[in-house]
Amino acid sequence: MKITTKAAIARGPHIGWELAELTLDPPKEHEVRVKFAAAGLCHSDDHITKGDAMPRFPIVGGHEGAGVVESVGPHVRRVKPGDRIVCSYIPACGACRPCSTGHQNMCVKGLNAGTGMFLDGTFRFHLGAEDLGGFCTLGTFSQYAVVSEWACIPLPDDIPFEIGALVGCGVPTGWGSAVYAAGVGVGDTVVIFGSGGVGSNAVQGARYAGAKNVIVVDPVSFKREMAQVFGATHTFADAREAHDFVVETTWGQLADHAILTPGVLTPEIVDAAVKMVGKGGKVTITAVGKRGVNTAHVHAGFLIGYQRTVRGALFGDCNPLYDVPKLLGLYRAGEIKLDELITRKYRLDEVNAAYQDMNDGKNIRGVVIHEGVF
Repeated sequence: MKITTKAAIARGPHIGWELAELTLDPPKEHEVRVKFAAAGLCHSDDHITKGDAMPRFPIVGGHEGAGVVESVGPHVRRVKPGDRIVCSYIPACGACRPCSTGHQNMCVKGLNAGTGMFLDGTFRFHLGAEDLGGFCTLGTFSQYAVVSEWACIPLPDDIPFEIGALVGCGVPTGWGSAVYAAGVGVGDTVVIFGSGGVGSNAVQGARYAGAKNVIVVDPVSFKREMAQVFGATHTFADAREAHDFVVETTWGQLADHAILTPGVLTPEIVDAAVKMVGKGGKVTITAVGKRGVNTAHVHAGFLIGYQRTVRGALFGDCNPLYDVPKLLGLYRAGEIKLDELITRKYRLDEVNAAYQDMNDGKNIRGVVIHEGVF
């Protein structure tokens, strides 16, 4: 049966989030209805309201979430009602070509992330006669949502929902950008541009992989301080200072890796990163820039002469079904810090203030706690 749910929606760019009461359809084949307890406030959702990303409007925000399966549609095998789950913002069906070759982060069932439309061409959220999709076909800024069973990953009973929400995107994206996409090795020198919700986990990943120097560049003093909590060995407010230090500490060999995780990528950051890595060095781009701005302008000579590599990373090259449980295991063992990522918790009606806090540099990660659901 249909139910109603309170949600934060975006009707278009530059007007922020609006609370609305939506109608939600029951789940169809291979779908589940989730009662969300917590939703992470990732920068990707802010790109929607800033006009940096142009999804199908109106759209229900949120792509980091954890909660409980409330009901299931036909032929669902992965979860059952009552299960605690994390939602992966990229589903993992396990059967398509990317999944079957070890690249679940590129599962073909994630093709409608920008519209929220399901694979049968329909939507589950409705505002009157208007159909709405959930961002990344999730919509965790809603108390309830219908999602694909392929996006569901079990959440152990001892892991809080707010921690679970973060491992659906920000934690594996950052951690994997260092460990998998960049391939940081023991003794390496790594420079990380931007140490917010994703960058802080890139710091943890680089440290865990055995990097000797984990250097953070971020203009916000609070984020530089927190970067040291997550394992940064050195922090700088601007790239010029970091470059001088890298030259000195490596005896002119430069860095092995630069990982780009700022809130908004710029051509200046890419240029500084390419110049920061030495022979055989790799620049890994995880962040996105403003719509219509080409951020990577690199002279071929800079790549050829030092055999540098510039590549993109989606979900940190992580495989959700394997790496989310793995990261939760590392959290349990005290090998990575997840509680420290959450700077503040918010109500759903505070979502605009929460994103203002993020843009003002006050948060590593904010989390919405859905009230009246549990």
